[in-house]
Amino acid sequence: MSAALPAVEPPRTAVPGLDELADLVADGDVLVLSGAGLSTDSGIPDYRGATGSLRRHTPMTWQTFRRDPRGRHRYWARSYVGWPQMAAARPNAGHSAVARLQRAGLLGGVVTQNVDGLHQAAGARDVVELHGGLDRTVCLDCGDVAGRAELHRRLRAANPAFGPRVDEVNPDGDAELPDEVLDGFVMVDCTACGGGPLKPDVVFFGETVPRDRVDGCFRLLEHSGSLLVLGSSLTVMSGYRFVLRAAELGIPVGVVNLGPTRGDAKVDVKVDAPLGEVLPELARRCGA
Repeated sequence: MSAALPAVEPPRTAVPGLDELADLVADGDVLVLSGAGLSTDSGIPDYRGATGSLRRHTPMTWQTFRRDPRGRHRYWARSYVGWPQMAAARPNAGHSAVARLQRAGLLGGVVTQNVDGLHQAAGARDVVELHGGLDRTVCLDCGDVAGRAELHRRLRAANPAFGPRVDEVNPDGDAELPDEVLDGFVMVDCTACGGGPLKPDVVFFGETVPRDRVDGCFRLLEHSGSLLVLGSSLTVMSGYRFVLRAAELGIPVGVVNLGPTRGDAKVDVKVDAPLGEVLPELARRCGA
């Protein structure tokens, strides 16, 4: 009787760069910097991908929100309609893989450019929200910070008949609405001071990320063994500056992104493949 042959694992599809990336992450002390591409599998579109919303939609800018009451009104009407879809979004396999890597002790920090809260929902801890979070609002008059869910309840009470159907929201949480429906929307005031205007606690296009937040991220990077960029084109300086600083400090950089990024010439390892496939396999290879 012949001896049983040892079980052989089925071959896995080779992903260029994944072996090198796993070696980088397995060394530990990794700082993760995530962008909108990590959340597309959760139903939130990115800005600059093949179907990115910047191809169809001009996002709200800080200048318009601050100076144009009509622009603010338009934003909140669209955001009111888009919020339920944002609130219902759930973490995907990529978010879960990041949380597993953190629990395994391989990450020194998680910084996200996203405002959707999905890292935290997946179990990641001490996430630095570089651009803030849509789950909070701030009053531009008195500075009161409140929960977005409570604001939505108040808006629903003030707008019982306002609810045009939308198929997709943008990464900043608003939805496309024709101008003719906006006049029917009623905005509410700040409950703390009775004034306003209220603003989502996020950094709009054209607005500056608070300096202390940026400096805190730089300190995390300076104490890291490597930088891992996930789902960001690095087109804007908000994220690209961390790649530049890593290059200055001689800290290796890994990138997982579908398509080219602004930082490709400065990275040590690039994996151009879907994050929802790459990150779970990366975590598995690193024992997480």
